[in-house]
Amino acid sequence: MTNKLYFMEPSETLEQLKQYYFPPYITLAHMFHAPNGWRLLPRSLKQYQLQYVVEGIADYHINGHDYVTKRGDLMFHRPNEPHYITTRPNEPYVCLSVVFHFGDSGFPVQQVVQVSNESASHYMGNYQNHTIEQKLTELVHHYRMPEVIDHFQCQSLLTQILLQMSKRKKELAVSSSKKEVANKAKLILIRNYISNRLQDGFTHQDLEKLTGWSRNYMITQFRTAFGMSPVQYLVWIRLEKAKELALQSGQSFGEIANQVGYTNIHAFGKIFKRKTGMSLSQFCATLFKDTPDK
Repeated sequence: MTNKLYFMEPSETLEQLKQYYFPPYITLAHMFHAPNGWRLLPRSLKQYQLQYVVEGIADYHINGHDYVTKRGDLMFHRPNEPHYITTRPNEPYVCLSVVFHFGDSGFPVQQVVQVSNESASHYMGNYQNHTIEQKLTELVHHYRMPEVIDHFQCQSLLTQILLQMSKRKKELAVSSSKKEVANKAKLILIRNYISNRLQDGFTHQDLEKLTGWSRNYMITQFRTAFGMSPVQYLVWIRLEKAKELALQSGQSFGEIANQVGYTNIHAFGKIFKRKTGMSLSQFCATLFKDTPDK
């Protein structure tokens, strides 16, 4: 029977504790004020790094991916990921850097920060005025102190930071999922509203009241979902309805135009031809053209 761990020498327990992980070893924690025109040349570290923007803006390049980082942004990258930073002329850049590792243990830090090893997402979020910002500042302060209690405090703070990052990323993922579902529902609401306004049409103000979205956001979301703007969608369903009426109803062109929201038959004719490449009469002719005898 395996001896109970608490009876063993500390060194003897390590083999039994492979499923557990130990506090991070911090090898750098400092605040850096970049001089004008400063840039970090391409490099790779053999450890993990957190980089937090205290002030200003800079372009951060990690493993082939580009990020514009600004006040409050927190970046994370893993060992051996090539990275470099370029600042912008006459723009300040002040950052907090924390470099750390977990010794020889294969610590699954990617599970803590909610990213995979293959993930391109090095951006952890914006933490301006968040407790993580405060903890990073405290960590840098204690790292400069000589007492053992300060070193212990640094490890504790970094552990808290990683845990809070994990919690927030989970919350954001859930929030994003809920928002996506709500957005889809609103987009369907817009589409149905437009479909029911075939004759009368709509204004963007109508859709803003319906969804609570701004005009530009609404148009962008609708175009992403359906491949066209709300106005283009209205034109499309009007023409589709016109084709259906021409095929089934036997109504005149003027009656069809009026039924799909066009009081001016000439304007309707121009739009129909521009969108379909033929006039409504030509369209009808192709539908009812006699099939030649074999």
